[in-house]
Amino acid sequence: MKLLVTGGAGFIGSNFVRFLLNARRDIEIVNFDQLTYAGNPESLSDVAPDPRYQFVRGDITDRNAVDEQFRRGLDAVIHFAAETHVDRSIEDAAPFLKTNIFGTQCLLEAARAFPNIRFIHISTDEVYGSAPAGMAFREETPLDPRSPYAASKASAEHFVTAYANTYGISSVILRCTNNFGPYQFPEKLIPLMIANAGENKPLPIYGDGMQERDWLFVQDYCRAIALTLEEANPGSIYNVSSGESQPNLKIVRTILQILGKPDSLIQYVQDRPGHDRRYALDSSKIRRELGWCPLVSFEEGIRKTIDWYRDNSVWLDHARSGEYRNYYERHYSRRSETFRS
Repeated sequence: MKLLVTGGAGFIGSNFVRFLLNARRDIEIVNFDQLTYAGNPESLSDVAPDPRYQFVRGDITDRNAVDEQFRRGLDAVIHFAAETHVDRSIEDAAPFLKTNIFGTQCLLEAARAFPNIRFIHISTDEVYGSAPAGMAFREETPLDPRSPYAASKASAEHFVTAYANTYGISSVILRCTNNFGPYQFPEKLIPLMIANAGENKPLPIYGDGMQERDWLFVQDYCRAIALTLEEANPGSIYNVSSGESQPNLKIVRTILQILGKPDSLIQYVQDRPGHDRRYALDSSKIRRELGWCPLVSFEEGIRKTIDWYRDNSVWLDHARSGEYRNYYERHYSRRSETFRS
């Protein structure tokens, strides 16, 4: 099976590439990534020598570059590539429209010529908006995005569905809750808190810190994606979640406790505009239809994550400093944007 993975140098994408290469011998993966600020080729340095893996540096909004990849004879596309940070979307929504909407449409347009390709679109729980207390969103819940980021992902979903209905593209949409684990860019909550606590720096918490999120260890999400690749019916939409929501403040205090750091490092800051109070998903559909369930508890996952960042301080330092941006140039020819190790 030959896959095109867009955004495979990002957090979830890199974990998925590694997961699938380890899980299956009959797989070939082309990782198509522009290497923007959060795309880190160091995250896949351990699998780069594998002949089943190839990296192509490219932009999903570049139709010629995208078409070139589709002509490889692909069996499936796993579409991770996206601008993802809500705060950045509030500051400037334009990159989110370009990558998340126009980039998705560019991929879908290329897929029209190859109707047998499976197109798995990686979305987010944020397309639903904020969940009322005691409620968990189901797949049929109307979308109600509240941030520019969420709106761009909801729009991308509508394009996927429209192309499936109009042109017969074999699509699957996954809406997942907050992931955590190794290789996550340190602008996100958990790696930022781990990094700051390790250096005794303040841990900034928006508002009162009681915003609830459902946290899923990234390896469990990788298993869910792999299952949909193999078994999901075309047109399916699945929520993926652990089913256990926790306030951000509790997450931060758990990190401090494991690291043996004082709560006095917590620093409350002004809440961001339009901050969703609570996310919660009902993932009974994927559990029932595909037999998926999370295997890693939050307690186990957060300890694994903290240990990983402790053991990979060089990766973390490079990510925070932007040093990994030079990794591509140090290791591969400037004359070609494509390489196979």
